Amino acid sequence: MTGIVRLFLALALVGPPLGAQTLSPDAAGQGLSIVQPQVLDLTANDEPIITVDLTHQAADLWDRIRRGFAMPDLDSEEVATQQIRYLSHPNALRSLFERSYRYLYHIVDALERRGLPTELALLPMVESGFNPMALSSSRAAGLWQFIPSTGRYFKLDQNEWVDERRDIVASTEAALDYLERIYDMHGDWHLALASYNWGEGAVARARKKNEAAGLPTELAYLKLPDETRRYVPKLLALKNIIARPELFNIELPHVPNRLYFETVESPPGIDLAMAAAFAQLPLEELVALNPAFRRPVIPEGRQQLILPADRVDLFQSKLAGAGPRWQTYRLGNSESVESVAGKFGLTLTELLQVNGLTSPFNLKSGTVLLVPAGADVQSVMPLTNLIPDLPSAKEISTQAPKKKKSKRRNKKRR
Repeated sequence: MTGIVRLFLALALVGPPLGAQTLSPDAAGQGLSIVQPQVLDLTANDEPIITVDLTHQAADLWDRIRRGFAMPDLDSEEVATQQIRYLSHPNALRSLFERSYRYLYHIVDALERRGLPTELALLPMVESGFNPMALSSSRAAGLWQFIPSTGRYFKLDQNEWVDERRDIVASTEAALDYLERIYDMHGDWHLALASYNWGEGAVARARKKNEAAGLPTELAYLKLPDETRRYVPKLLALKNIIARPELFNIELPHVPNRLYFETVESPPGIDLAMAAAFAQLPLEELVALNPAFRRPVIPEGRQQLILPADRVDLFQSKLAGAGPRWQTYRLGNSESVESVAGKFGLTLTELLQVNGLTSPFNLKSGTVLLVPAGADVQSVMPLTNLIPDLPSAKEISTQAPKKKKSKRRNKKRR
């Protein structure tokens, strides 16, 4: 039987770079225009058969992911279009793959424990570009882009200290719980993925509408929003590229098939800058592994800190003699925030920044503030550029707001 292998070669690379540092759920691959791609048909005697030798240990994590591919392919022009869009920007595609290295092993491990297709490990590439700080216009956050209500449904804490929609471990478990649920609902991975993007209720209604009209209810036959219509093809385009990178002249960055990070219990009252110093890590790396923290200080209660596996022993040895370096302070009656800042050797701006506040006004008595108890405040200030919930100095206003003049209205006398 004669088979056709179609290779799409983009002749023009036009459009903004794919995979910017902060991506919305639909941003990966948007904004690119393809000028008249060529279609090269190569005729072979037989369709190429991709085989995987499961008797040998995976060479790297990409190889391990390939072994777990289990979703049916989707033969559509949209998949080919999405492949072109990714391949037309090789530097951006490489950056997308490189950003995933911290998190992929954990996600693949979680998928295999549940017996789920490893294609799902690529979903954060589509959702967030593997940026755990990604925040969409609909307030969806984290690698898996949970909106606040869905995050609460899956018991992801969202408070003044943490946002577990950004937590690598918690959000991954919640996302896989959700994906399993919507797969059980539809019995089809393409429909489950469309539900993840559009909502399971919306997909169910679209299927019922087709069924009532005597039409097929598979994904290809449903009337979908443009974003959802492109969503599954984006994932499958990435799957195709990773399955046979040599076919597309792509070299995947090496990702070892070994544990990258571990979780450790960390006591409250130490800040992230101190934790980074104990583990001898750049502050940016510690935040990338612990993006759920909304304040620079680890809060009270049992808190897990994520560290590279090879830094855990070093961190714990340094932690043994460390005590709390921060404490909470309750604002008293008629007490100004400025006076509290002076009491603890801070500027007003510094006190507001570490507490995620943009103004000292209208704070009620009893408000709990975070203050140092021997901490090096300057060491935590770089966190204001790394944690999106902390305001920059430019965002803080210490000037009292002007009172609006009341306009008297002339009342007509009857």
